[in-house]
Amino acid sequence: MSIVNLSDITISPMTKDDIEDITKIEAEAYGKHHWAKSSFYDEMSNNLARYYVAKTSSGETVGYAGTWHIIDEGHITTFAVKKDYLRNHIGEAIMQRIIDDCYKDNIKYLTLEVRVSNMPAIKLYEKYGFQSLGTRKGYYQDNNEDALIMWTENIFYDKFKSVYKKNKDALFCN
Repeated sequence: MSIVNLSDITISPMTKDDIEDITKIEAEAYGKHHWAKSSFYDEMSNNLARYYVAKTSSGETVGYAGTWHIIDEGHITTFAVKKDYLRNHIGEAIMQRIIDDCYKDNIKYLTLEVRVSNMPAIKLYEKYGFQSLGTRKGYYQDNNEDALIMWTENIFYDKFKSVYKKNKDALFCN
């Protein structure tokens, strides 16, 4: 595991130049049932899509995520951090970028699916106010695992904003 300081990480919009690195992380995170390179290229021309990459100060791509902004909903479509960089709060920093951009675009709710066995991800999502509101049976093709369907309340509500501010302040004070 590589240890990295979050001050050495930048999160920026994904470009076509990032796709090669992203697909390697995607394959590492999701095995043989991962998104194809062509899917990421397609997303670059999707007006609803917002994709982000996390890079070290040396330019190494260490994480990414994507959302679709549909009316007032942000659907997180894919999210992964390079295995060597897990537990460095990179995923949390990406989540904060997603939420910040949702505020800018007047997106009120966030939703996603996550493997029922992916407890680190579930804990991160719960930390940011996501709640499990259902299950998609057999959602994952590689092993037929179920997915939790998770949603936030309205991110403009004071309760959500308070939790978000607390988490954001804590992440960058460390």
